[in-house]
Amino acid sequence: MGITFEADNIVLLLDNYGEDSKKLHTSFLQAGKKYPVFVIEEDGFLPEGVTSVFGYFLGAFATSEKVPGKPRYFNQITVPEYWEISANNNSGKVHELNKERARIFYAEPKHKRLVKVVDWYDDRGVVRSSDHYNRYGALYARTIFNSKGQRVNKSYFNAEGKEILTENYVTRDIILNDGDVVRIFKNKHEFTTFVLQKAGYAGHRIFFNTLSTSFFVSERLPENGNGDVLFWQEPISDEIPGNMRLILNGTSNRAAKIMVQSEEAYRKLLALGAPAEKLRRLGYIYPFVKENLGKKEVLICTNSDRIAEVEKIVEALPELHFSIAAITEMSSKLMSMEKYSNVSLYPGVKMKVLDELFMKADFYLDINHESEIVSAVEKAFLHNQLIFAFKETLHNAFYVATEHIYTVDRVNELVLDIKAVMGSTALLKEYLERQKKAAMQESAETYLGI
Repeated sequence: MGITFEADNIVLLLDNYGEDSKKLHTSFLQAGKKYPVFVIEEDGFLPEGVTSVFGYFLGAFATSEKVPGKPRYFNQITVPEYWEISANNNSGKVHELNKERARIFYAEPKHKRLVKVVDWYDDRGVVRSSDHYNRYGALYARTIFNSKGQRVNKSYFNAEGKEILTENYVTRDIILNDGDVVRIFKNKHEFTTFVLQKAGYAGHRIFFNTLSTSFFVSERLPENGNGDVLFWQEPISDEIPGNMRLILNGTSNRAAKIMVQSEEAYRKLLALGAPAEKLRRLGYIYPFVKENLGKKEVLICTNSDRIAEVEKIVEALPELHFSIAAITEMSSKLMSMEKYSNVSLYPGVKMKVLDELFMKADFYLDINHESEIVSAVEKAFLHNQLIFAFKETLHNAFYVATEHIYTVDRVNELVLDIKAVMGSTALLKEYLERQKKAAMQESAETYLGI
């Protein structure tokens, strides 16, 4: 007799909570499914409803009176007297006179300058320890390095500063102070398996998105009638990954299906001989913020004055209003754009104002050189803005339809396409649907049927 499952007898097990994991989790939430979520790599800034396997034992920082209760600003770390802390929007530094003693790394979005990790250097400039801070401002972990700058171990602390866990990077052991019991695990696979069992989820279906730790954990748990599912979010090279073959040939202990969340990877797997009955193409459910009404408002976010062909575009589309925003001050070159009556500049823009600009605009131009700010392309997509980009400046191809990407020498085509869309509600709808299809927009019904 086969094993049957309760409809919501599911746990999401993710190696990390990067962009792909976030999209998967959000899709289930948009489908109305609030499954337990465990992440194997703790980063201190996991959102509500997401627990790391290490954080599971650290207790509640949110209610502790021993921690600040909110992230630390860059100048709120403790340094010796007379040492100086300096910072920009990318990172911070600590100096003793002319010698750099520490480097401060921020949580995203970086322009808020909230401390995530502080690396401390010895007299030779080699990293000897890293202090890890969480979104409550607590020092929750510390990594120790040897004289060559190689990781040795990482200790995790609760809100009272008591050491609860130690991960040894040399032996791979993990030591847990579990109340009055000291437990030693050989590796993360064994430790994560213990966490799921302790939390009461060993019998649940495991939905995972890598073939590394989370897959090995799935394999270690008791057989469950092949209820586990791999959500594949990576490219496929010239061969099917070895661990994936275990699922495809039916020899996996628990997983029998693969949801492929990339059109290119899906086609590649079929071309490599993966059995079609084991695969399913699956996109994402997006939490769109607003409708696109075709308003003649265009947004550009930038951190430099290098915006490809911006003057030519502005001059060719006088009927459109362009808002250009930067979280830093603007150079005189960019400020000169004020000469155009259809351009508004926002140097050092505040987040409240930027949010208003995203709400107001129905078009986004990803045409700025240098790095992206505020995950602007993704944010534009979620605000249902129609996105056009240059191949030379493209920051996030996943959210832009291939047909809406031009080379700089085809700027006239970009302008003509924008004019065409502005003149046709039907064409605007067609372009938006093309954009959503490229990003693999999915329905809630599809997720409920997994």
